[in-house]
Amino acid sequence: MQVLPALAHGEVARCVRCRARLADAVPAGERNARAWHAACAALLLYPVAVTLPILHFERLGRASENSVLSGSLGLIQEGEVALGLVVFLCSIVVPLGKLVTLVLLVRRPHGWTPARRLRAWRALELCGRFGMLDVLLVSILVAWLELGSWVEVTPGPAAVAFGACVLCSLLASAWFDPHALWQGERA
Repeated sequence: MQVLPALAHGEVARCVRCRARLADAVPAGERNARAWHAACAALLLYPVAVTLPILHFERLGRASENSVLSGSLGLIQEGEVALGLVVFLCSIVVPLGKLVTLVLLVRRPHGWTPARRLRAWRALELCGRFGMLDVLLVSILVAWLELGSWVEVTPGPAAVAFGACVLCSLLASAWFDPHALWQGERA
C-alpha cells in the first residue's frame, strides 16, 4: 500500500513501481475545468447538430435534406423502426445523456452518493465505447446511397456542427479526471 504525501503546488505523486501518476496538487475543481468547458461547448453545438440539415440527397432529380432528428424519425415513420431507433439512440439519446452526466459529475460530484457517482462514471465509460457509432452510421448510410450513380449526397450545414460537437465530446471525455470524484473523501 502506498501512502500519498502532502503535495506542494506543481508536485505530482507517482507509483514507486510503475511511475504512473497517482495524484497532483491541483484541486479537483481545477482539474476538470477543461472537461467542463468542452462538455458545455458540445452541449451548445448539440441542438444545431441534430436539428439543421446534415445531408442533402439528390436522387433521380428529387432533392431532400434531413437532419439527424428528422432522419431518425422519418426512418421510423417509413417502417424502418429498428434502424430508426438505432440512429435515434446512438445519435441523439446516448450523446445527450453522456454530456449531461459529464457536466453533472464535473460540477456537482459530491451531491451524489459515492455509489451513484461510480454508476454514472461507469455509464460514461460504456457510452465512450459507442461514441463514434453515430459517425459510423452516417458514413454507412452515405456509402449505401452512393452505390448507384443515381444518387448524389452532399454535406449540409449541420455537418460542421456535428463534427465539432463530436470532437468537443471526445475532448471532454479525454480530459475528465475521475479521481476528482472521490477527492477529499476518506475511506
